[in-house]
Amino acid sequence: MRNLILGIDTSNYTTSAALVSLDGSVVKDERKLLDVKQGERGLRQQEALFQHIRNMPEIIDEICDIPGVKERIAAVSVSTKPRPQDGSYMPVFMAGESFAKAFSRLLVVPLYCFSHQEGHIYAAAHRTKLENSARYIMFHLSGGTTECVLCERTENGCNYSIVGGTKDISFGQLIDRAGVAMGYGFPTGKELDRIAATGSEVGKTKTMLPKIKIIDGYINLSGIETACQRSIENHVPETEITVSLFSRIAEAITGMAEYLSDKYKTANVLLAGGVSASRYLRSEIGKKYPGIVFGEPGLSSDNAVGTALLGREEYGLKTDKSK
Repeated sequence: MRNLILGIDTSNYTTSAALVSLDGSVVKDERKLLDVKQGERGLRQQEALFQHIRNMPEIIDEICDIPGVKERIAAVSVSTKPRPQDGSYMPVFMAGESFAKAFSRLLVVPLYCFSHQEGHIYAAAHRTKLENSARYIMFHLSGGTTECVLCERTENGCNYSIVGGTKDISFGQLIDRAGVAMGYGFPTGKELDRIAATGSEVGKTKTMLPKIKIIDGYINLSGIETACQRSIENHVPETEITVSLFSRIAEAITGMAEYLSDKYKTANVLLAGGVSASRYLRSEIGKKYPGIVFGEPGLSSDNAVGTALLGREEYGLKTDKSK
């Protein structure tokens, strides 16, 4: 019986594949972070692409550990570009797309293509009150992206419109650049989140970095990055810098959510992406904006679960129309 959807995602820093059942249960979720040398702030696209090609056979070995899995896969779903927009392109997604096309042909099952951002949306909304919501605002807060997207569900899927975000670097880049400057290995989010959470619990830090200004739902982060780097150079204690940085990020996200909720007349706000998995940010934003919805932490970072869930929905739509 073909009752599983195989999802594949090869983002900037994670090779991932997942299996979800037609009832929406996550059967398998396998991921591997790409290797970044100590002191580096990222990878060139060609290096990331090479690592995805090297990692994928190992990931698929784990996925195929289920007896009879090949006979149970009903469709293959893959992310082929960063955003659901014409012209959106990034070479790393070619790795996942190539493997997905091969699997689809070998298994003689349909292939569905989506964007990485759509995968984040579906993974974060999974099993939350917004999973079937007709209209909500999603904050995509990942290593390279800070965007606010108005999601509107239609009979044929969802429409997406960017309504806010950053005009320069992302929150993820801001955190990683600060962490690398402090001497931590890339990506630095988990370590700085631990420092921020611990420092805020001790309660001996102050907010010394400048406030992030919000203009019509958009922000610029170059100013706070410069102030952060200057503080590091001046040997301000790491805990003080980190708590201040995360505090300003939480403040900015809350302010943007409040502004956009009012502008687009919806109280439904969903946070997705690796940055939204931060323990500190979840606690602080939750206090300031109790109605905000966070995806499950394990499904907030880059993963193929959302891509597989998108394929599940598309497969269901195709099946219903054929009856």
